[in-house]
Amino acid sequence: MSALDLLYGRNSVTEALRSQRIVRRVLVARGTHGLDLLVAEARKFGVRVETVDRDRLDNGLRGAHHQGVAAEAEAFPYAHLADALAAAETRGEPALLLVLDSLQDPQNFGTLLRTAQACGVHGVVIPAHRAVGVTPAVSNASAGAVEHLRVCQVTNLSRTLAELKSRGVWVYGLTTDAEQPYYDQDLGGSVALVVGSEGGGIGRLVREACDVLVTIPMAEGAIQSLNASVAGSVVLYEAFRQRRPSQASLTQNHT
Repeated sequence: MSALDLLYGRNSVTEALRSQRIVRRVLVARGTHGLDLLVAEARKFGVRVETVDRDRLDNGLRGAHHQGVAAEAEAFPYAHLADALAAAETRGEPALLLVLDSLQDPQNFGTLLRTAQACGVHGVVIPAHRAVGVTPAVSNASAGAVEHLRVCQVTNLSRTLAELKSRGVWVYGLTTDAEQPYYDQDLGGSVALVVGSEGGGIGRLVREACDVLVTIPMAEGAIQSLNASVAGSVVLYEAFRQRRPSQASLTQNHT
């Protein structure tokens, strides 16, 4: 049997139970309150629930904020790029993809995944090497949102972007030195947004594979760039806004 992930945190465990992830058992720290709904969810799906000493979770998770609950689950099931594109087609929507170039920090990754899920992203694309994958820490940082996303690991981002472009997807790279503001772009069609790593940004080959480079303008004298997860979230929400014109009009009518 392959190694199991030890998920932790109430949202992460609950969403794993509700997703297609295979959960073997749920571990609840003795004396923990407020887990009745989570335990009921586990039993509804036939997942064994065990009560354990809190020290077992503390030691097994090395000080992570587990909130008194953990779950042994099979490794995260990565999707294929075709699955993400098919999901957009099934929903009758232009594709919206988030591409992450060598992101390293689990918190940044988790935050972007949570935003992606909130914005209706059809798939998230990450490199198979030199980047953080979907770990229990990432699932926790995303508040379990990753369990409902198609995350695709690919061996070569540049080739993947070329494939997306051949399928009619317009690729936007988010950089600090671009001249075009993100909000001047038409993000309502089939779009892939590329966000770079925390330190180096988008790599040269990936940058060259983008159709357009965009930036988030800053006030004069402000810091030079935003955190990767914040920057990516800002542009994702602009794509979300452009895809929901009726709701945007409704908001404007009430301001």
